[in-house]
Amino acid sequence: MDTGAQVQMAENNKPNIAANIAEYGKRLFGFIRGKVRSQEDAEDLLQDVWCQFSNLSNVEQLESVSGWLFKVARNRVTDYYRKKRTSSLEDQAFENEEGELNFKEIFLLDDKDPHLAQFKELFWEELTEALAELPENQRSVFVQNELEDMTLQQIADQSGENIKTIISRKGYATKHLRKRLEYLYNEFINS
Repeated sequence: MDTGAQVQMAENNKPNIAANIAEYGKRLFGFIRGKVRSQEDAEDLLQDVWCQFSNLSNVEQLESVSGWLFKVARNRVTDYYRKKRTSSLEDQAFENEEGELNFKEIFLLDDKDPHLAQFKELFWEELTEALAELPENQRSVFVQNELEDMTLQQIADQSGENIKTIISRKGYATKHLRKRLEYLYNEFINS
């Protein structure tokens, strides 16, 4: 649906919605479009945002209309990717001309491609949120092992914990992150 049709719909409902669509519509669409593969998906998500906005009974009480709109848009994009989840990351890989790449290697690829750069940005945002959901001991082991390149034995020695405890924490963290980020992987291999 184009912005003109959205404005017309809003004018029939609430006058301030039309003003907000006129003010934020293009920026909001650009924000959403930068995070999804197709224009049609972006339009659908934008329509969902405006629909949710039009259902608000206390628009005047919002501290920041733009902040609310962009937060809802971001949540809609996240929901969009979550709905695309179908299989486990543990067994996933994709083929290219050079051979097979696993999930971790995807993020070591050159990001001169704008699509890949946007995907990596979204990945790091989602990874940061997913890591924050973990208990501190699991998060710490995962970060030290995967991002700081410490071995599990080094982590065990440094923390004074049993190596099996460290392995278990890493396993729980990895399982959570795979489940949480699976939709991003699927989006990447299907794009």
